[in-house]
Amino acid sequence: MLKPVSRILHSLLLLILVGTFSSIVYYIKTPSTAPSLTPAATRTATSVPLVSDTSVPDTGWSLLQPGLERRVIQIYDDQNQRVESVYVWRLDQSHFRMDVAFDETPKSLESWQKETNAAMVVNGGYFSIENERYFADGLTIVNGEASGRSFEGFGGMLAIDRAGAELRWLVQEPYNFYEPLQAALQSFPILVRPGGELGFGPERENYASARRTVIGQDQAGRILFIVAPEGYFTLHQLSVYLTGSDLNLDIAVNLDGGGSTGILVANPREVIPSKVLLPFVILVYAR
Repeated sequence: MLKPVSRILHSLLLLILVGTFSSIVYYIKTPSTAPSLTPAATRTATSVPLVSDTSVPDTGWSLLQPGLERRVIQIYDDQNQRVESVYVWRLDQSHFRMDVAFDETPKSLESWQKETNAAMVVNGGYFSIENERYFADGLTIVNGEASGRSFEGFGGMLAIDRAGAELRWLVQEPYNFYEPLQAALQSFPILVRPGGELGFGPERENYASARRTVIGQDQAGRILFIVAPEGYFTLHQLSVYLTGSDLNLDIAVNLDGGGSTGILVANPREVIPSKVLLPFVILVYAR
């Protein structure tokens, strides 16, 4: 009689062990198959705090050299989680001049800087590739020679002549073929319209977040390069953020983002590397 009882007990013990093991396996696998708690599509522009919010860590402006200032602002969402770092460089045009460069063979930021000896190198606007050749989307002027077709009814333009650089909203001030520009670059969309108005409204929101590069001009005529390299902002969110910031922007234009986003400052050296090679760049030189 003892042997059957013993067999029953062994069978029960085996079932308990198998059940326990199955529970352990399920527990280990669960985290890898769990859905994301914060999908990009659930983000809203209202979750982005403004620069003026005193709870946001902010380095404030630091002087790197005469006419060149730098600032870093940490961005938090409505759950108080850090989601982005916004890097800003502000240039006084009495100390710096700007240019646009193109090469049929795309280069890294480091290669561009070594070849040009520029104080700063920033990725340019959007470009296309056809038959292994690179073309700017929109008009580009390099060394006084124009190529491409100007945007009409949308977009912005960095226009550079002997007097300096300015940003334009092409709807308000279209490109004039006869104006004597030394360099120019077009991109889109306008994030801040002239006068500091919202440039990319909520009706255009598509919830596509990406790394971002922006060129802006403030009320004092200074040029600002703004880089958000961690990929949090949608274009509408960024437009809301910049318009409501304390950067005193008069106008701001979105440049090519995603893998193209990148900036190099020669002194003191700082690099946010682009993930792709760049055929078009904006160059900054000390006067």
